[in-house]
Amino acid sequence: MFLPENTVIGFIGIGVMGKSMAGHLLNKGYPLIVYSRTKEKAEELIADGAEWTNSPKEVAQKANVIITIVGYPQDVEEVYLGENGIITNGKEDTYIIDMTTSTPTLAVKIYTEAKKKGMHALDAPVSGGDIGAKEAKLSIMVGGDQQVFDEMKEIFNHLGTNIVYQGQAGSGQHTKMCNQIAIASNMIGVCEAVIYAEKAGLNPETVLQSISSGAAGSWSLSNLAPRMINGDFAPGFYIKHFIKDINIALEEAEAMGMETPGLSLAKKLYAQLAEAGEEQSGTQALYKYWDR
Repeated sequence: MFLPENTVIGFIGIGVMGKSMAGHLLNKGYPLIVYSRTKEKAEELIADGAEWTNSPKEVAQKANVIITIVGYPQDVEEVYLGENGIITNGKEDTYIIDMTTSTPTLAVKIYTEAKKKGMHALDAPVSGGDIGAKEAKLSIMVGGDQQVFDEMKEIFNHLGTNIVYQGQAGSGQHTKMCNQIAIASNMIGVCEAVIYAEKAGLNPETVLQSISSGAAGSWSLSNLAPRMINGDFAPGFYIKHFIKDINIALEEAEAMGMETPGLSLAKKLYAQLAEAGEEQSGTQALYKYWDR
């Protein structure tokens, strides 16, 4: 296990969530090496003391704990296994933690390739969106070796409050699919409830006061329904990324011979929104499906 003074953290992916997550680690005093495809997104971190690099390869050469949270599985594969990738160019005993929502199959592949290089890999996708990232209250679901999880627990504690070891490599990603499946159908219900309240002539904000703490309560109802009501569709989590997650979950469920009618409906509705130009909006923009 690393002593804190020997830990240099690399962080790849300075997006809606990654910027806040990297900031928490920097504020805790860890030396921080950063890379993102768009350098401008990292300017605030650089100003606060983070060191910029020009590629995942450079991050791999300078850091001994590397965290990634990028867009799509193909991005994850390139960042880890490409010519300039972390595993391709990494050092023995480096700890690599992918916090992207990606495929369980790719998580296992990364784990296996990391083992060959003497590196330690965890798949650790998160839930909680921009709010959870800003407040360091993310739910983190982790797959990989128990010992490696234990060694990285201190770092996870700086990013989240609900940190659970789920099992072998790929288990974190499978757990995130469970999370996304639950959210997908729930978001449909949240939107329908808000629209129904408005059409019935009710004040949707007072409706939320009654239903958000009862049996209908959920994170989406408490955090995203108020955004819908206020016309705030800025992304805490992009529709385009949620569609990616839904597709992964549908493929995994199909491989297991499982029907997912709620998830299939959510894909249909979100796909229509994306086609209408809403793919860069937050998932709460599903409200617009009924408000068109």
